[in-house]
Amino acid sequence: MLSKAIIGRKLGMTQLFAADGKVIPVTVIEAGPCPVVQVKTLERDGYSAVKLGFDQVNEKELNKPLAGQFKKAGVPAQKVLKEFKLEGAASMEVGSVVTCDVFQAGDRIDVSGVSKGHGFTGVIKRWNNRRLKETHGVGPVHREVGSMGANSSPSRVFKGKKMPGQYGHENVTILNLEIVKVDKERNAILVKGAVPGPVKGIVALRNSVKA
Repeated sequence: MLSKAIIGRKLGMTQLFAADGKVIPVTVIEAGPCPVVQVKTLERDGYSAVKLGFDQVNEKELNKPLAGQFKKAGVPAQKVLKEFKLEGAASMEVGSVVTCDVFQAGDRIDVSGVSKGHGFTGVIKRWNNRRLKETHGVGPVHREVGSMGANSSPSRVFKGKKMPGQYGHENVTILNLEIVKVDKERNAILVKGAVPGPVKGIVALRNSVKA
C-alpha cells in the first residue's frame, strides 16, 4: 500500500548541475497543494483511501454532483480529482491540504500520466517496424506492414498482429524515478528523467512500489 501521494502538473524539462559538475536532466512538476475532499474507511466503504483535488476552478465549471462533493467537504472546487489507497488515510481529515513537502530529495517515486497522442499512425512509428526493400520491385509499399501470415491456412490474420492504428493517449506509469529537488515555496518537485504526457498534462506521483 502507498504511504504518500500527490497530484501535479508537468511544466516541462530543464537541467541541474550536481556537486561534481554532472548534468542532471529533470522534469519540473507543479505538485499540489491538494486538499483532501473525501476520506474512505474500511467500515463505511469497504476499503481505506483518500480522495485528493488539484487545480482550483470556478464552481460554475463543474456539474452538480461534482460541485456537491466539494460543498460537502467545505473545500474550493477543484478541476482534478484522484483517489489514492494510502496507509494513513483513516487518520487524514477532510479539508486538510497535502503539499509537495510530503516528498524529499532522494525519494523514489512512480509517476502516472496520459501519454502524448499521435493519432492514427503506421507500423514504423507505432511498432518500430523496419522499412521494406527499396529495390527489386518492392514499391510503392516501403512503409507498409509486410507479410500478414500464411495464405490458405489459416486464411485469416491472427489477433494481436501489430498493425497501423491509434498510437498514444493512454495511461502510462514510469516506475522508480528519483526526486532531485523539492521547492516548497514554488510547489515544485524536480524529478530525474522524463515523465509521461505533454507540457501542462496532469500527473500523479506516489512513492515507488518496487524501490
